[in-house]
Amino acid sequence: MALHETAADARAHAAPTSAPTLRRQDLADDARPKSVAAPALPLDARRLRTLFLDLLGRPPFPAERAEWLGRGAHELCDALLGVPAFWRHWLDEQLYYFLLIDNFRPVGQGVESILTELAAGRYSVRDAVHRIALLPSFDQRNPGADTFVTVVMEQLVGMTVQLSQRELEIGKGAYDGRSGVFLGAPAANQSDVVAVAANHKVAARHFLAREYERLIDAPIERRELAQAARAYHKDPLGYLATLRGWLVSEAYTARIERGKALPNRLFVSALFVDVLDREPTAEEAETLRGALDGLGDSRPLRAVVVRMLLDSGQVELPAKASLADPTAWVAAQFERLLGRTATSDELRVFVEAFHEPACNPRTILQVLLSDPAYHRY
Repeated sequence: MALHETAADARAHAAPTSAPTLRRQDLADDARPKSVAAPALPLDARRLRTLFLDLLGRPPFPAERAEWLGRGAHELCDALLGVPAFWRHWLDEQLYYFLLIDNFRPVGQGVESILTELAAGRYSVRDAVHRIALLPSFDQRNPGADTFVTVVMEQLVGMTVQLSQRELEIGKGAYDGRSGVFLGAPAANQSDVVAVAANHKVAARHFLAREYERLIDAPIERRELAQAARAYHKDPLGYLATLRGWLVSEAYTARIERGKALPNRLFVSALFVDVLDREPTAEEAETLRGALDGLGDSRPLRAVVVRMLLDSGQVELPAKASLADPTAWVAAQFERLLGRTATSDELRVFVEAFHEPACNPRTILQVLLSDPAYHRY
């Protein structure tokens, strides 16, 4: 049975620039933030899983784990930042931020062209955000002058509209075709409103602050934000180098150590990779994400989705009798799914349970996939 056919049942149960690749001068030692950790920061299971989830929106596949475990985090960042899969995940995160999901999710040439331009180096992230706000889906999601200009001011520039009523009225006038000076620049139509907001220097601060918080799960310090925003406003292609600095910083290490709640959209991708060894289709991902997002507490439905996948008949599990060393197998699942080494007590309890007649590899996986630690990363 297709996943989209079971979601309801489960709920019942519960402007162009140059190449975006990292440039050699951007990554020179003297260009890195002072808080950057040692370049040889090793990739243990948890850091590797977290970086893949943050950069590609999924955990690593087995071959990727084998290739990268023990290598340097900076090497992985250099390998993943700017690749097409990175840009697709980045764009998905931006669309989610703008609530361009479900019926408002853009499809077709418009959104695909943004990805193409990013990957080819003809767009910066500022260009991409600009283009997102020009998509028909954005206009449909925010109909009318008042709603549209309010969202542009709040989500692109980070302004409190209640404190900026004059700018709102000027923006609404421009939306309706009346010329005015909006946020310090001339605007005479809806497209101008978006262009002025997307290229405003305050928009640089707002974008970087929300990107930092998305990845570090903490607010960025004012001095660091001011420095990063000045550089970004001058050269938005430096975004990848700034991002790379964050990902090998002490702040990111601290965020890994304390953990962060796994959003529903990442949970779906992680579960498919961990259980089925493949990414979900767009339909599967959106159907399950929408069902989970529709609940105030998605944990019960997550448990249903875990059971549904494990019982789907698509999971390749080893036969119990074929596991000559159950301790090693259980330990490997802790590393793979939870990103950590099992304690001796945990191994003892799990292996004892494994030898019970009613227990099998599927049982072990269900317990680990239901563990609260799996739902943080």
